[in-house]
Amino acid sequence: MKYYFYHGLSWPQLSYVAEDEKGHIVGYVLAKMEEDGEDNRHGHITSLAVKRSHRRLGLAQKLMNQASLAMVECFQAKYVSLHVRKSNRAALNLYTNSLGFKILEIEPKYYADGEDAYSMMRDLSAFSENKTDNQQAENMEIKSDSAIISQC
Repeated sequence: MKYYFYHGLSWPQLSYVAEDEKGHIVGYVLAKMEEDGEDNRHGHITSLAVKRSHRRLGLAQKLMNQASLAMVECFQAKYVSLHVRKSNRAALNLYTNSLGFKILEIEPKYYADGEDAYSMMRDLSAFSENKTDNQQAENMEIKSDSAIISQC
């Protein structure tokens, strides 16, 4: 539990929640910055979850994009990384097909139960370039779905 509190205290700009119309939390993304020096600034997605009843509505994609945008705006991140279980086909589809992540390598026995993980990366250069009107509109939608709106 301390690990998650550390994230919230160290990088409050990078974690978001999604609420339903009644104000119930239905999803979240927990992210952090990796400390590899000025030239290699990058973020890492520690955890992403959306309640089953609210999946396939685009919330995970919006949460991921909001965290990625904050990484660029607040910390000048060049890319974001994450790990995903090899067996998690739904997440793998989201990351590769919807969000543009690339598989870098397989990390054997990454998880406590011995399952392998894909180590993945997403280039964030598109977030640092001028945003189109569509991207700006999407960001507004993301913010309206988020319970926590943080500034750099």
